[in-house]
This record gives sequence, structure tokens and C-alpha cells, in this order.
Amino acid sequence: MRWRVRWWSCWRRRLPALFIALLVTGCSSTTFLYNRLDFLVPWYVDDYVELDRGQEQVLDELLEPFLEWHREEELPRYVTLLHDAEAMLDSDGLTLGEIRELTRGMELAGDRVQTRSLDWLLAMGEQLSDEQVAEFITNLEEKQAELEEKYLERDQEEYREDAYDRLLDNLDDYLGRLDRKQKETLRTAVAGLDRSDELWLAERQAWTDRLKALLQREPGWQDAVRVAVASRWDSASPEYRVMYEQNVSVIQGAVMEVVNTRSKQQDRHLRRKVHNLREDFLALSREGRSTEQGAPAVTGAP
Repeated sequence: MRWRVRWWSCWRRRLPALFIALLVTGCSSTTFLYNRLDFLVPWYVDDYVELDRGQEQVLDELLEPFLEWHREEELPRYVTLLHDAEAMLDSDGLTLGEIRELTRGMELAGDRVQTRSLDWLLAMGEQLSDEQVAEFITNLEEKQAELEEKYLERDQEEYREDAYDRLLDNLDDYLGRLDRKQKETLRTAVAGLDRSDELWLAERQAWTDRLKALLQREPGWQDAVRVAVASRWDSASPEYRVMYEQNVSVIQGAVMEVVNTRSKQQDRHLRRKVHNLREDFLALSREGRSTEQGAPAVTGAP
């Protein structure tokens, strides 16, 4: 089997959205998907390293405590976060502060998973041969070239259109079809975005170069990786950090405005979406406790 492993390069940026997308798309049952994360986690990544049979077994063993931790400690946090989101919908209007609070909650969730994931990622790194490490680095560099070709060839109009389509798709999923005025709100927001692809790719290249040095696996390399991951935001270029904060602020404002102009039908759609997701996480958390106590677990159907 080929193990796709995005070690540390995109966890902070992608994981919250990726994890939620994993749980609510592609299958009618959140429970069905979550109970198969031991299979899905290693495959929801972009870069490749081939493991032998013994390494595959080590990976399975390393994932067990990680997934147990996630079920016991993280799922209840997600339930609380979604409960807070439901409560916010009962107010006269969602505020920018509340949007930022939810965003921060998701970022912290991503940080926790990133930090905990290093336990099994670094342990797997110890298992790789020099040839496998070289393969990993080569694939990182090939991915960089693919991304540069995909994104940097766009002109400004194409960049904005892609950003608009992604934002529209996400909001359509949670609210249902947006009306003309709501779409105009998104168009205005997209026009205020700073172009991010060049700065993001420069940061990705810098991170790849840093990993190449760390993966020489000199004594103490594991601790060096942990330090590098923990300080990654602080070590990003000032230009990248300014761009990121600007774009997040623009998108948060657009989301607030669209949510606050939702119709009754959109409100029902949004509440149902959030409520169902919260109930799924709650059931999964309870299932984990029941399994620990010896009761049979309830497995969802696809």
C-alpha cells in the first residue's frame, strides 16, 4: 500500500475544514466515516511515501492512542463549539466578535490535532529509511511545482473567480442557495481580498526547505521539528501574516453579513446542519465511553 503522508506542512491551514468536510460529505452517516478514521486519516493527504508491511503495522498501532484521544477529548470540545454556534443563531444578529470566536475555536482545534499528531508522525519518521525520506522530500518538491503551475498562472480575474466559487460553495452547503443580494456580498468581499497564492507558495517552499534540513535526522531532530511546528506562524514572513489576517477578516465580515440576511428557509437549513453535526459528535463521544465500559458500539451504515 502507498501511505499518503502530509507531515506538517498544511495541518494548521487545512485541518479544521478538512476534518468537517470528511465527516459530513461523501457518506450519509457521520458515524460510519468517523469509525473508519483509522483507515481514512492516512489517506486524506497529498504526498506519498511507500511503507512496507511492518511499517504499516507500526502505523496502525501508533494511530490507536491518537484516535482514542480524539474521541475522548476532542469530540466533546466540538459538541461545545457547535452548541455555542447554535446559541449565537438565536440572537438578533451574529456579530463579528462571535464569528471570530468560532474561527478561533476551530483554529485551536486544528492546533491541538496538529500537536498530538506529531506523536505518531515523528514515530513514523523514525521508521523510515533514508531512501523513503528522500522519496518524501522529492514528492514535496514535485507537489510544490504542481501547485505553482496550477495557481500562479491565473490572472487576477481568475483568482477572484476561484475565491468566489469556493466561498459560495461553502455557504450554499450550510445555508442552501444564496439569493442575488447575498451573492453580491460575496463578490464585494472577494474584491477586497489580497492575492494569497504567491505568498502562500513562498511560505510552503520555505517550510519544505526547513523540513529537508530537519529530516537529515541528526540527534535531537524530533524536538527540533516540534519547535519548528510550534513556532511556524511566528517564523512566517510579515507580508504573509498581514495578508492572512486581512483575508480572514474580509471573509468573516462577508459570512456575518450573509448569515444575518438569511431567509427563514435558510435559517432552518443552517440550524438543521449545525444541530445534526453536533448530535453526531455527541453520539460518537458517548459511543466511545460505552465501548470502554464493555457495551457494544453502535456502528453507522453508509
